[in-house]
Amino acid sequence: MFEIYCLHGRELLLLRAIGIGFLHPKTHDEYALARTERKTAPGYHGFVFHASPEVTLEEDLRRRDLTINAIAMDESGEIIDPYGGVQDLKNRVFRHVSEAFSEDPVRILRVARFAARFPSFSIASETMALMRQMVCDGETDALIAERVFAELSRGLMAQAPVRMLEVLVNCGYWDRHYKSIPLTDRVIAALRKCPEKKHSLAQRFALLLSDTDSAITVRTLSQSLRAPKDVSDLAILLNNEKETLTLCQSALDRASLLCRIDSLRRPQRALRLFDAWETLTNETAKKLQWHRALHAFLSVQAGQIALSQDNPQAIAQAIKNARVDALIQAGFK
Repeated sequence: MFEIYCLHGRELLLLRAIGIGFLHPKTHDEYALARTERKTAPGYHGFVFHASPEVTLEEDLRRRDLTINAIAMDESGEIIDPYGGVQDLKNRVFRHVSEAFSEDPVRILRVARFAARFPSFSIASETMALMRQMVCDGETDALIAERVFAELSRGLMAQAPVRMLEVLVNCGYWDRHYKSIPLTDRVIAALRKCPEKKHSLAQRFALLLSDTDSAITVRTLSQSLRAPKDVSDLAILLNNEKETLTLCQSALDRASLLCRIDSLRRPQRALRLFDAWETLTNETAKKLQWHRALHAFLSVQAGQIALSQDNPQAIAQAIKNARVDALIQAGFK
């Protein structure tokens, strides 16, 4: 980071540089310098930037990703639109500005994320063709996991998360990088419900990975994406327990599952698990049963039971029995 001073009206302002832009000291608005850039290596960081007064606004805009993001306004309020962004905005089309799009593979993920956020927009055929070529050329192979997860997360939390997946499948990105995550009909149907149900990122990510072949695969994928622990934990739980949640009937089996998922310490996570599972399976009545079972399970006062036992070695079994009894009293056999 470095600093420069500039005259703003009658004020001398200290601007702190961040990369190729500056932060206003009072409003904290970011001001980017007009620049060009040159690709020097694969991946997101493989660029050298050049910013100087000789770089024109049109040259700067030519390096932007999409035409709708390459529109500017001068001090008099006149729109500067050298690449047809206003018309593409009216027509609801995502179109790349120039061949410079292909130099930054993150833009594939950004277009997919934009598609999830603005589902009424289409992707220009030439832009989709360029994205396919970039994937085929291996440009996306050098993307860092944290950046991929950030873009996927934003797409999953958007208005139409399935739209993001459709774009990534159509351009070949999904099969190249995440073929082990099957986008089954029920996964797609579940993800379509997420915005209406206001599911969290952890729940949406868990649903995305819910039909992978094993919890071990989910763990490996979560680690490769550098997913936060709370996100990966719920994904592992749903993948591991989705069948048991459906088949479990007896009070003993329900108590065992509630203990296994650590519902005593993390009851809210258990509730999020039940809600995500219901979105996947449509087992609304059974979800309500699990809510009732959890309430009964948590009602047991383990401390009082422990104090009532003369033999310390009998405490654990006594608490377990009390929880099973509580579930029986709640109507589970």
